[in-house]
Amino acid sequence: MTNSQSFQGKEQLKIGSVAMESPLILAPMAGVTDLAFRLLCKEQGCGLVVTEMVSAKAILYGNKNTKALLKVQEEERPTAVQLFGSDPDILGEIAARLEEGPYDIIDFNMGCPVPKIVNNGEGSALMRDPKRVEAILTSMVKQVKKPVTVKIRKGFYEDQPNAVEIARIAESCGVSAVAVHGRTREQYYSGKADWGIIRRVKEAVKIPVVGNGDVFTPEAAKAMMEETGCDGVMIARGAKGNPWIFSRTNHYLRTGEQIPGPDISQIKAMVLRHGALLTLHKGEKIAMREMRKHMAWYTAGLPHSAALRNEINLVDTLEGMRQLFESRLTIREL
Repeated sequence: MTNSQSFQGKEQLKIGSVAMESPLILAPMAGVTDLAFRLLCKEQGCGLVVTEMVSAKAILYGNKNTKALLKVQEEERPTAVQLFGSDPDILGEIAARLEEGPYDIIDFNMGCPVPKIVNNGEGSALMRDPKRVEAILTSMVKQVKKPVTVKIRKGFYEDQPNAVEIARIAESCGVSAVAVHGRTREQYYSGKADWGIIRRVKEAVKIPVVGNGDVFTPEAAKAMMEETGCDGVMIARGAKGNPWIFSRTNHYLRTGEQIPGPDISQIKAMVLRHGALLTLHKGEKIAMREMRKHMAWYTAGLPHSAALRNEINLVDTLEGMRQLFESRLTIREL
């Protein structure tokens, strides 16, 4: 069965020459979508994973922190590396430099709402500067042969949505696909995402359009595709502590049937695997510190989860985490 048949008549998502086995994309999230988490989501059937966003200037000046952010494994491909910045020449140069790396797509961030990014004229601040956007995307596309994509928002100001204008500029520059978050920068992540703007972008351009915003369930992913006509769905916060959202959503899109959420044994196994992968790639000390936030997401809503989250703060080894789970996270207790 082909994917175009599998996903209820939708064509297989293809960005440039990169074909995906699923229309579901893991959104880039700072401090979340590192190598370990991307591998877990890929194992669950995610069609495309995206790195945490990386500063083009930081790469240019050899910032040591970029090395870990840029690390990609063959098992997680296809993979997009996401750059942010505001200088067309630097972004073009870094895109060309990264093209030789293990990345299938070069993505550009125009969605980040964080003040320190916006105050530098980067991220979602660029939604206010169409001419600079054109210069940046033209520079990047000219420098590389791999597909260049862009992540945008509805707009910067609530009363000035301009995603359609920016998407048309991106298409005219040779960008291969655009992802649209249905919120403005003013909204950050609050309120409700406007799926109508995703539909309007889809109607305005011929390149693939990926929808993003308020997809926390398989039903929401299907509803977004039906309501907007988007070619793919980008999942962000809905994947935190929930890599299973990709396998469950793929099944739902193919069959219309719901797969139950993970049981306690599956949650336990996923958390321990996540901890082991983090330990492998970042070392035990950093891994256990980072697992504290992931633990909160994995166990949200479970009985006794508050006590478990308090205890995990005292654990500093992978074996200690395993022992805590064996003693606390049991089917009998939960």
